[in-house]
Amino acid sequence: MAVNRDKPDRWKADVAMSVDMYNNWFINFAPQAFREARVKDTEVVAANLKATDNLKNLHLEMLRENPGILPTLRMCTCPPIARDRLIGLAGVAKSVVDRMEIQGKLPVRLSSDRLNEELRKITSIISRLADRDIFPWLDTNQTPTESEIYRSATIVADRLCGSSADPIVRNAQEARQLREIAAWLDGHGYHLLPAAQRVRFHEMPPGTYSFRLNIPVNLSDEGGKTVNIPIDAVIMRKTAQPGDHPLLVEAKSAGDFTNVNKRRKEEARKVQQLNATYGNQIEFVLLNSSDKF
Repeated sequence: MAVNRDKPDRWKADVAMSVDMYNNWFINFAPQAFREARVKDTEVVAANLKATDNLKNLHLEMLRENPGILPTLRMCTCPPIARDRLIGLAGVAKSVVDRMEIQGKLPVRLSSDRLNEELRKITSIISRLADRDIFPWLDTNQTPTESEIYRSATIVADRLCGSSADPIVRNAQEARQLREIAAWLDGHGYHLLPAAQRVRFHEMPPGTYSFRLNIPVNLSDEGGKTVNIPIDAVIMRKTAQPGDHPLLVEAKSAGDFTNVNKRRKEEARKVQQLNATYGNQIEFVLLNSSDKF
């Protein structure tokens, strides 16, 4: 069943409505989402500063014990440095920095001596570029007060949030959409499957739904390799019969008029993979930010 897929004359008006609604939501709620993220990041940064004796004791063992601290350290420099910039300035392997930043872990295939050398390079460049305006005690060698530490932590947290502002806002908007879906479904007698009760999507009981469920698909153009596609909302209708597939819903937002076609193509690719694996009867719906469920 096509909703608007076969009605391209509606697309421009639909995108415009989405942009208007998203902008209205952004003005009223995005600042709150950003502030909440900044509060959480301030707590993380304060703990990370404590682990480094407020940047006075940067050494490789500290990174060995807490590799996930690296994003915080990058925001402690003047100017703050991006991940790729750190790799270039320090002359370290990209795989080392990526694993520490993305997974919060150390690489496992490097010898201990090689890893120590990489970590020394990182601590050396961070120490050299540490922002003395934020951390004045690095030059005076005085012990910072609690208020000074907190002030520094909030500045670094603000930098962290600024570097990931789009994901913070996008995640908050997606959460709003999922709440809308849940409210509608709950009001119509559907039940959310507990997170611990993970079932295969086609084995969900009628009248149930789940969020962020992985759907396996076959990649025919990659030798039949199977991968999981995360779907925002999966709903098994009350009227479903044995063998029926649930309704798949993706929560999307057009916050501006750029890259709309790119997003459309990305989701079209998912549909192609789902149809190739499960047939053309499977239903996949994009829920725009302007849509009512």
